[in-house]
Amino acid sequence: MSTISTPTGYLTGTWDIDPVHSEVSFQVRHLVVSKVRGRFDKFEGAIVTADDPGQSSVQVTIDAASLNTGQPDRDAHVRSADFLDTDAFPQITFTSTGIRSDGDDYVVAGDLSIHGVTKPVSLKVEANGFTPDPYGGTRTGFSATTDINRQDFGVTFNGPIPGTDGVMLSDKIVINLEIEAILRQPAAAE
Repeated sequence: MSTISTPTGYLTGTWDIDPVHSEVSFQVRHLVVSKVRGRFDKFEGAIVTADDPGQSSVQVTIDAASLNTGQPDRDAHVRSADFLDTDAFPQITFTSTGIRSDGDDYVVAGDLSIHGVTKPVSLKVEANGFTPDPYGGTRTGFSATTDINRQDFGVTFNGPIPGTDGVMLSDKIVINLEIEAILRQPAAAE
């Protein structure tokens, strides 16, 4: 058994991420003076909560072309070979490799694949609870965040800001996740 703390109301099982009540978003600094935010509109995944919380796991697949910053021309550029190259690399994936306690929160380590490159990342995770839903099911929720360097994933396009030493985009990308998941029901016996 690991020494990881158990969240209040903890339940074991396999949980399917509910994309209607979840969000996968990001932000990047633009022209040094502001932050541009965006999200991915299509994703799926599962969380397995094990008897030993330290043995739990997460697997997520994101449709890279579902990128949405609210500006169609920018979205098309970010989908292009200059950035995510979604024709060649249609999916972004995350597969956990370990979980540990961090005070009242958790750190979920895993392998993140973007643009054909896989790198280890650590997500700071808050367990938001476990609860019955109004439809006879059970739900859980998690908030998570991490920072990545886009250059580490081969996303290197940038441009200078005229008259300065600055560049149009920061290398740092902040990723935020708000995840609600539904407990998978056992298959009915035949």
